[in-house]
Formats: sequence, C-alpha cells, structure tokens
Amino acid sequence: MRRYKILIFLSGTVLLICVSAAQVLFAQAPRVFLMDANRLQKIKQGTQAKDKTYDPAIAAVERNAQKALRGGTYSITTKSATPPSGDKHDYISQAPYFWADPSKKDGLPYIRRDGERNPEIKKYPDHDSLDKMESAVEALALAYYFEGDEAYAAKADQLLKAWFIDPATRMNPNLEYAQYVPGVNTGRGIGLIETRGLTRVVDSIGLLAGSKSFPDADKRGTEDWFAKFLQWMQESKNGRQESTSKNNHGTIYDVQEVSYALFLGKREVAKNILETAKQKRIALQIEPDGRQPLELARTKAWSYSIMNLAGLMDLASLGENVGVDLWNFETRDGRSIRRALDYLYPFSTGEKWKYQQLGEFQPQALFPLMRRAAAHFHDEKFKAMMSKIPAAEPSAKEYLLAENN
Repeated sequence: MRRYKILIFLSGTVLLICVSAAQVLFAQAPRVFLMDANRLQKIKQGTQAKDKTYDPAIAAVERNAQKALRGGTYSITTKSATPPSGDKHDYISQAPYFWADPSKKDGLPYIRRDGERNPEIKKYPDHDSLDKMESAVEALALAYYFEGDEAYAAKADQLLKAWFIDPATRMNPNLEYAQYVPGVNTGRGIGLIETRGLTRVVDSIGLLAGSKSFPDADKRGTEDWFAKFLQWMQESKNGRQESTSKNNHGTIYDVQEVSYALFLGKREVAKNILETAKQKRIALQIEPDGRQPLELARTKAWSYSIMNLAGLMDLASLGENVGVDLWNFETRDGRSIRRALDYLYPFSTGEKWKYQQLGEFQPQALFPLMRRAAAHFHDEKFKAMMSKIPAAEPSAKEYLLAENN
C-alpha cells in the first residue's frame, strides 16, 4: 500500500506520521450520487478514530469483498447464445413473463403471464452476469473505501475492465436485444430495467478514487462506455420507448439517465430531467390518496408499488446533488412521495393488503424506505409511524448507506 510522510508542527515539536493514501484522502467526501457522500465520509472518519459503531456493517462488506476477491471476472461474451446481430458483445435476455402459447404447435408468438417467471430465461445468462459484476464491484469498492486495501481496488478494476473496456470481453453499450419476446420482437425498451444496477457501479467508481490500482486510463475507459450508453438511451428506439413509460420502468429509466449524466459531469441535463420528473413521474404516477394505480394493476401489486416508490426516492436522492427537492414536492391535490409512503405504511404494520400479490406478501419490504425517508420527514405523524419500524440490522449494508440509521 502506498504510504505518505506528513510533518506536523505542534508547540515547537515536529511529528513525523506515516499514513496510507486512503487516509490522506479521508477528509474528502467521495464522488457518489445515490449513496450519501457525507454519511460515508463521517463513518470513515469515525472508524479511523476507533469508533466501533459501524464495525459489524464494515465487517459484512469485507466478507462480501473477500468473496469477490476469490471469484472470477464476468463477461458478456462467455454465453453460448448469439444475439440476432451475430455479435456476442451485445447483451441479450428473454422477457421473463412471457410463455409459449399452448394452443400453437410452435408456441409462437409467446403470450404474457404477468408475475410468472419463465425458466427458459436462464439460457440467456447476461442479466445474471451483469448482476454479479455489479454486486462484486460495489462490495470491493466499499471495502477499499473503508479499509484502503489496494487488493480490493485492483480486483474491482479487473472487473470493470472486463465488462466495459477490454475489446475481447466488453459489452457493447446498448440494449437492443434485451427482454425480447419470441415470435414478437428481438428486443424491447422494457429491457432497460435490467441495467438499473449500473447506477451502483457509477457510485463504486467514485469510491475507488485515489487508488493506484484504478488508473486514470481505466476511469476514462468506463466514462467513455457510459457516455455511449447514455447516448444510446436517449437516441435509440428502445431508449425513447422506455423514457415514455408511465410506470416503474419510466421512473427507473430516469434514475439511470440522471445517475449517468451526473457521473459524466452533465449537471444541467440531470437537473432538467429531475425538474421534469415532478410532473412526469410523481404527479402522473401517484394519486392524491397515495395509490400508484399502474403498479396496483400488476399481479405483484405490493412489490411493484414498493419498487416504483424506491425509484422515486432514488430520484429524490439524486436531486440533492443539483438542488432539486423531490422529497418535499407536492402537487396542489397532494400527490407526492410522502403521500405514496403514507398509503403503503399501514399494510407494513398489520393491515390486510387489498390487491393481488403473487407469492409471499412481505410487509418488511417497506421498512428500508421508511428508514430512508425519516431523514427528510420530521413531523410528529411520521415520528409516530417510525416508532413501529425496526432499525436496520447493525451488520446490514443499509446501516452504512441509509441516511437515518
């Protein structure tokens, strides 16, 4: 690990202190957009001052990072299936809720069974590989940020180069063939939801700043990939289609677009999207009583209501980077993030869910959103609501990242 010598003059005495590069940078908040930079900075300063409050959570991060160290790299080119382009560098996945039509000999065209995942999708491993890369890079970057061990940064760099930079293994920056429906199309705008985890990669890159194992050339390489991917999102048929989606897909499209724009220094682009989200997302998606009708119409109404609300909160967190307040935005008739949260809350604390929910109903899925919102809503009603919500587990990653823990 690179170390520096620092001279400190104290009452006529010269002290020579050796510190690591990570310790030199400890006073700087990381360049992240969805994570809380100030919280991360505060926790890091505390741990360096021997505060053990967050030791269980950091230990859990290190366990995940150690697992990533032992693992391999991930590449989009290792799949056996070949996209219609003939180029294995292109991402491909099959729509999970579409099944062969039993009334047709060849099963085509496939028909929709919302909420029921077709096991056929496993023959296209790109989505799974992408998820694993995103999780590994985040774990390694967090461990490097808190511990300063270059081994973590070196492995993260290896993973990033394999997915975004190396000509032999990199993914082409498009989703032309994502979530295709057999017999109907070769890809859909809806497939863009599968890259939502790349927002975690963007923040992870910010956590790697200052590492000698993540050179500027590799940072520029990832920036170049995201610049091309953002352009594809904004100009392609699939990208434009997803942008106009009125449910969680549109919300998460915005989350990605804003996150990548901020990463690339396009602050005005990000700000304009966030300002537009007040009407395009919050006012359109949430009723005055807090219901999210397009999510409630799904066969997993609880899960999708929470998913979309989490996306809206992500937009609100991103807005803090450019001075756009979505946390407290409210239309004249009361449509707001807070109202949506108020609507879901009773069902997390015992009231019977009124809509369809395939599979197990999990009331605790709302708890992280409640804890996250508590940093922004301080009225007595919300405090009373929070009194019934358990704190995050001390070993949970949320304990490091959530603003109110």
